[in-house]
Amino acid sequence: MSAEATWLRGLSAFPLTPLRDGALDEHALTALVRSIVEAGPASIGVLGSTGVYPYLPRDVRRRAIEVAVAASEGVPVLAGIGALATADVLALAEDAQTAGAGGVLLAPVSYHPLADPEVVGLFSDVAAELSVPLVVYDNPGTTHVTFTPELHAEVAALPAVAGIKIPPVPAALPAARERVAQVRSAVPEHVRVGVSGDAVGAVGLEAGCDLWFSALGGVLPEQTMAIVRAHEAGRDEEARALAAHLDGFFSLFAEHGGSVRVIAEIAVQRGLVGEDPLPRPLRGLDAAGRARVADELAALAASGDERADGLDIAHG
Repeated sequence: MSAEATWLRGLSAFPLTPLRDGALDEHALTALVRSIVEAGPASIGVLGSTGVYPYLPRDVRRRAIEVAVAASEGVPVLAGIGALATADVLALAEDAQTAGAGGVLLAPVSYHPLADPEVVGLFSDVAAELSVPLVVYDNPGTTHVTFTPELHAEVAALPAVAGIKIPPVPAALPAARERVAQVRSAVPEHVRVGVSGDAVGAVGLEAGCDLWFSALGGVLPEQTMAIVRAHEAGRDEEARALAAHLDGFFSLFAEHGGSVRVIAEIAVQRGLVGEDPLPRPLRGLDAAGRARVADELAALAASGDERADGLDIAHG
């Protein structure tokens, strides 16, 4: 198979996998995906870190992909398949393909730290069984696997690999460009390089990344797409300015150990999901955090510019 995936560009928006009383909330997931589709991203990423994939059993993960594909209106769905054991990853990969995913996203999840040959072995074993493109998820903060240029090169040489989701680039543009150039020099030309870390999404695009894998895009797709469209039109100064308007959310991400709890609260306050959508032991924000999210959403809604396009607030 060809590892080319022309849809790995622009914005890949990552929704929550919302739960209600411990079960998949299919209505809420459908609402999230349809909201994303309306904004016009190139792809939708389900069961990423924002999609809380490690906490979900196989049947819930399979059904989440089915629901997302049904609601995606033809927008390619990238499905996370990470798990500790290779046998489980292979089963999840088969589920994702059967459910209609356009590609799969794999992080080398570990409990015992993985040596480089074990990481390569994981991706090689999975790539051999795929009929859809594979995106490598380089996320050392959760997997405790550090990709060196040599490891990037070895994994990206596998025929199924179409992209790499790299960790946040430096906030300073020259350093970001250097980082992206380092990754590009290590991987085949057809392998797309995408940035994660919403606070530096605009910087990553300007530094030469092909796409932005965005958690905030899962709940504020119009606002994140405005940044991408400005970049694609060659207006990077405007893209940076639009991103700066979201700094309050990025600060909340940093204060709460990542984006997932803040994203969940945004989704609740926008009326896209029900209360308490996260799997235990994860819990939502405290009252102060909820109030700050409400303030940030109100500021967007009152701004009167394109940052507020499509922004409905049901709570807060």
